[in-house]
Amino acid sequence: MEDSKLPDYIEKFYLDRGFATRALHAGEHVGQPETRAHTNAIYQTSTFVFANAQEGADIFAGAKPGYVYTRLGNPTVKVLEAKLNALEGAAIKLANPEKRVASLAFSSGMAAVSSTLMSLCSAGDTVLLGDVVYGATEHLCSNVLNRMGIKTVEVDFSNLEKVEAALKANPAIKAVLFETPTNPTMKLADIAEVAKLVKALVPAAKLVIDNTFATPLLQRPLELGADVVLHSTTKYICGHGTVVGGIVTTADEQVKNELYKVIKDVGANPGPFDAWLVNLGIKTLPLRMERHCRNAMQVARYLEQHPKIARVLYPGLESHPQHALAKKQMKDFGGMISFELKGGLEAGRKLMDSIKIWTLAVSLGAVDSLIQHPASMTHACVPKEKREQGGITDGLVRASVGIEEAEDLIKALDDALATV
Repeated sequence: MEDSKLPDYIEKFYLDRGFATRALHAGEHVGQPETRAHTNAIYQTSTFVFANAQEGADIFAGAKPGYVYTRLGNPTVKVLEAKLNALEGAAIKLANPEKRVASLAFSSGMAAVSSTLMSLCSAGDTVLLGDVVYGATEHLCSNVLNRMGIKTVEVDFSNLEKVEAALKANPAIKAVLFETPTNPTMKLADIAEVAKLVKALVPAAKLVIDNTFATPLLQRPLELGADVVLHSTTKYICGHGTVVGGIVTTADEQVKNELYKVIKDVGANPGPFDAWLVNLGIKTLPLRMERHCRNAMQVARYLEQHPKIARVLYPGLESHPQHALAKKQMKDFGGMISFELKGGLEAGRKLMDSIKIWTLAVSLGAVDSLIQHPASMTHACVPKEKREQGGITDGLVRASVGIEEAEDLIKALDDALATV
């Protein structure tokens, strides 16, 4: 299927509906025959059958809609892509009905990140990267893309003066990528203000936001001026710890076409069953996020007053240095908390080894609460000096607050802290 012929999978009827309605209904049965089945089918197939040679030629040429091979497109995957179109891009389409919004699903969050950067950059180009990002993203830029002649410059996106200076000093920038909130230091960047700087100083560059922590419910970067938004669907989008996946949404036709070429040529597509599981997860995303946010606020307030905690990093706390920006840019403050124990790494180990209910595991955004140590786990591949410059100390603990009863989570923390 020609990338320029991919249909637009936003269903207009749902564009002006509420988020929860879109999460449930948008994209349902897109590209799938009417079987009257209530739940979308899993098209667990590698290839598709043509009625005759001419039909096959027409579908390959893009003259007729259809599917040829799951690496190039699959009906189950298209439902997932349609839903993200409606969740991330509805306001864009409502403001400009002629604007094309497209989502492309990937086999992992890192496949989404790497494919996006490969589609935007060539040898001799520069990536302006957040100084605190997921460890694998940093490793990709410093140890893989650099071998392809793509330079990386890191900057603290919470400091607009530093961002402006970096943009002026690096005219070869083609991609600007950062997270907000950051993983795991929970710093925020003003997406709208950064977007203005990028457009004014390096108009050829594309602004890419990793929106994994916030989800489309709490923050929609495309509406704030970003060109591309990506998620690890492994996390909150799926929400149940059953899938590894990623997705990219953009209203830029050229970016979409280049991304589709990467999927075709590199093979970063997801499997149909994983896409089906993520589709199910999206349907409860609003309900889950409401509980994640409510529980996280209660846990953060508990930790903030505990005598054994040196600091708590959560945008919903008035003590967070960017609390005002969080209130302006986000609908709510998310389910992620980082905190530092007095006693450093050893105290953190005791806490994680003794805690109940909370699960010691990497990843985040699952319905159950997870806790982990970034310096030795998710960010172990980042050099120690660079980690500490970004605020990832040896004593920092990252907590993904689940949807259990908040009182039970706090009691478990209280019991574990008593052993420290």
